[in-house]
Amino acid sequence: MLRIDFSAGDLSRLRVSKEPDPMWEVVLSLQLLQSRQAKLAFDPWRREVQTALRRTGLTTTAAGLARLCPTAAYFPDFLTPGGTGPELEGALDRVLSTPRRRLAEELRLLARTTPLPPSAARLASGDTATLRRLGEAVRRYYAVAVAPYREAIRSAVAADRQPRAAAALSHGAGGLLSTFQPELVQEGDTLRCAYPVVRELPLRGRPLTLVPSFFCVHRPVALVDPGLPPVLVYPLSPAPGWLPARGSAPRTAPARALGRLIGSTRALVLDLLDEPRTTSRIAAELGVALASASRHASVLREAGLITSHRDGHHVLHQRTPQGEALLNG
Repeated sequence: MLRIDFSAGDLSRLRVSKEPDPMWEVVLSLQLLQSRQAKLAFDPWRREVQTALRRTGLTTTAAGLARLCPTAAYFPDFLTPGGTGPELEGALDRVLSTPRRRLAEELRLLARTTPLPPSAARLASGDTATLRRLGEAVRRYYAVAVAPYREAIRSAVAADRQPRAAAALSHGAGGLLSTFQPELVQEGDTLRCAYPVVRELPLRGRPLTLVPSFFCVHRPVALVDPGLPPVLVYPLSPAPGWLPARGSAPRTAPARALGRLIGSTRALVLDLLDEPRTTSRIAAELGVALASASRHASVLREAGLITSHRDGHHVLHQRTPQGEALLNG
């Protein structure tokens, strides 16, 4: 059981994030791959991602990442720093900037219950090359396991946010909290939710941020360190059937087939550009380096599949009719 005690002032500081956090989606999706939770909703996703990991040679990479975030009561807080917005690169920057002392302490706690990969000692020491490899592994995993499902994630967030916003406008923070039942139960000045261990989450005058997560299942998740900004990640609980059968999706299936022709990442870039996006947004949503996103955009532009134009300090890219036709076969 997780218990959160709050005052009227704490209620007024309650926040709900507009979008999922990319590193929470990475960690929680890795945990889903290691379990059979929510089989009806996520088994089709598991099969699809496992196939994609084998096809792209990332099975070992994903297994190494999974050992850092096992399906257990504890995984390191430094993997989910929060407060970075929806872009993966911003979140990764904070992960890779974790102080050495904190890396060592959190990996020491993890080692009590989970066998660590051989690279853990170098990671705990803050070794630059090891941190760089961790960042690249997360980017590559994200591009396969999270980024291709962004439309389903956005739809789930929009469907979740609308009734919560209406309740908050009509009945304030109390009305907002009522929309989280039965995951969160309010008893006077206390919030309670099911949790694998008995814990308290002290607010101490700090705002509690509720973060939606597509890959969170059954119950909310909180950070372990009470000194970190209070966060409660809650499940969006997509219904079974959210992932269409292979071949029935209007965008993702053609994008995969197109990937065999122009490369999987380039096909994902083309699929993404149904509306204008900057190079940095492409990089963040697909979990690739900024230079890589720029290079893919240049190749697609030279082939006439996208257009690019400057808008202030940014360059916006968008799919052309020719790119649309190619994507749709």
